[in-house]
Amino acid sequence: MDLPKVYDKVPVKVSVEAGKKYAWCSCGLSDNQPYCNGAHKGTGFAPTVFEATETKDVHLCNCKHTKNPGFCDGAHKSL
Repeated sequence: MDLPKVYDKVPVKVSVEAGKKYAWCSCGLSDNQPYCNGAHKGTGFAPTVFEATETKDVHLCNCKHTKNPGFCDGAHKSL
């Protein structure tokens, strides 16, 4: 599989709501970053869907190289 497109080298802080599902873009092609808009179709990538367990602010990965899909793990620092 090809590597994802690096959308940005910094995470994005977003507010998530408990019980709500979110689809994080794993390919870097979405025009609705950090969320999926279907631009991955035909690429071999798929969004990572997660459900927030609590209402809070989180940092979602924009470099798309995280080992914790969806969430920033600092991988952007080595790009």
